[in-house]
Amino acid sequence: MLTFLLKRLFQMIVVMFVISLVAFSIQDNLGDPLRELVGQSVSEQVREQMRTELGLNDPFLVKYGRFLGQALQGDFGLSYFYKKPTLEVIFDKLPATLELVFCSTVLIISLSIPLGVYCAIKPRALGARLIMGLSIVGISVPVFLTAILLMYVFSIELGWLPAYGRGVLTSPFGWQSGLFNWQGFRNLILPTVALSSIMLPLFIRLVRSEMLEQLSSEYVKFAWAKGLNKYRIWFLHALKNTLLPLITVGGVQIGTMVAYTILTETVFQWPGIGLLFLDAINRVDTPLITTYVIFVGFVFVLTNTLVDLIYGLINPTVNLAAKG
Repeated sequence: MLTFLLKRLFQMIVVMFVISLVAFSIQDNLGDPLRELVGQSVSEQVREQMRTELGLNDPFLVKYGRFLGQALQGDFGLSYFYKKPTLEVIFDKLPATLELVFCSTVLIISLSIPLGVYCAIKPRALGARLIMGLSIVGISVPVFLTAILLMYVFSIELGWLPAYGRGVLTSPFGWQSGLFNWQGFRNLILPTVALSSIMLPLFIRLVRSEMLEQLSSEYVKFAWAKGLNKYRIWFLHALKNTLLPLITVGGVQIGTMVAYTILTETVFQWPGIGLLFLDAINRVDTPLITTYVIFVGFVFVLTNTLVDLIYGLINPTVNLAAKG
């Protein structure tokens, strides 16, 4: 286990270095940040002076070396628009995104496992065929179209649910959230369903596929021959082994949802880091853009490492040291 952790730590450092290099290198292609900082009324002489003060005229390696040295100390620069450290700006918006990802994850897990198992156990049933047909549609439709459709039906036409914002927030546990009151929860429903729509069909098909493979394996056939109860065979033997690949793929996909929130948060004007990222692009807030890309990359790397650890704990036969 220690060898695995050391290897993964080294891999994380290398990957984060590459991500930071790529994120920083695209800054010059995003536009002129002074356009948003000073407008059009400032003379070119003042602009050139500000570029020198901000270090925008320095060679790339000098700028990147300065950025890397500051980043290792936890300083990713100041946001041009917010006039605050970029990490502070991201952490201010992060709870809204985590809340949305958490609710979507709970919905995906709660629905995909029972529906996937049902489709595997009763593959010829009408309900199973209907679920698999709808899953194809769900995978094919982009998340922003689903979000717009949900908003049109349930907010505009029926008027049942709010179309934008987080609603009323409360903080009984020191964390401001809409989960603890009805008004805030109503604002969560549509964004949660929209964000889940792209992953839920994938998880249903994954559970069904893995469950079918386990049901056709030799140890399950032997369990049937022993006369074990069918529910014991389905849910204790087959489902347990079905969850192993589900954890591997699921952990990566749940990390991907952090990136998918960009579209969902834009449609519903959800004040998370996805909407913050798009605003930063429109304002050419390059320090904030770079910090966001590095932060999301870190989430992916950390998620992959945790998935491998959990996989090893669930299945002790996995050699983590060799896997690392």
